[in-house]
Amino acid sequence: MKLPILYQDEYLVAINKPSGLLVHRSLIDKHETQFAVQLLRDQMGQKVYPVHRLDRPTSGVLLFALDANSARALTEQFTQGLVQKTYLALVRGFCEPVGVIDYALKEELDELADAKADPNKPAQNAITHYRTLEQFELPFPSNKHPTSRYSLLALQPKTGRKHQLRRHLKHIFHPIVGDTTHGDGKQNKLFREQFGCERLLLHAQALQVHHPSSKAILNLQAPLAEDFSQVLQSVASSHLMQGNANVPWEGKWKLSQNKASPEYQGMIDGLSQTQPSS
Repeated sequence: MKLPILYQDEYLVAINKPSGLLVHRSLIDKHETQFAVQLLRDQMGQKVYPVHRLDRPTSGVLLFALDANSARALTEQFTQGLVQKTYLALVRGFCEPVGVIDYALKEELDELADAKADPNKPAQNAITHYRTLEQFELPFPSNKHPTSRYSLLALQPKTGRKHQLRRHLKHIFHPIVGDTTHGDGKQNKLFREQFGCERLLLHAQALQVHHPSSKAILNLQAPLAEDFSQVLQSVASSHLMQGNANVPWEGKWKLSQNKASPEYQGMIDGLSQTQPSS
């Protein structure tokens, strides 16, 4: 597997991680044989240093340093909350136009990987900003309702808790489609049967950091994976409001040549100004 490189210089490299790929070896998936760290190391012919993580089912921007000093500088930015991360997610239901989820999260512990962690550790503050980009109503019954509703959200986590976005969206009763741990099994089944969707519909679309050497702001953006993009196009085509049936995904939300459309970028820039509502 050759990993798509979004940006590279002598200090760092960013890739567009596919859904389903682990970042590095894990006790949880000890039988897995492919990892982003090893694949990228072999692809570049040099050691790479992961400075943050993405969940296995999440696709999108994943950043690596190419030397120890750059790794320390970048890791410190993540630790201090100086990095701006933007995700796209398709969720169940119609969400508010903008909002902030301010809900503390208990640490999720894995029986193997976190065997020595304190199970009594108090919940940690967790904050997520969101903005609704698009809404869809599909002609498929859902519980007592004759149709099913969904929202495409831009999400900016302001803290970095484990599975924060997935857990926060579950908390406000708008779980992410395709989430087999925190999501809605009936909705996941519907998307598998109607749209052939076999993945979590969560994509790390943008990452803003300060370059470890020049200190300039570096904006890294990842095009939507083809499987995610195809599902969105199918959902848009099934939308009951015919005026929006042909949503121009390529120009509107799918990034081209590492740049977002002005409409999308304007919405993203406004996320930081949203006020708490949830």
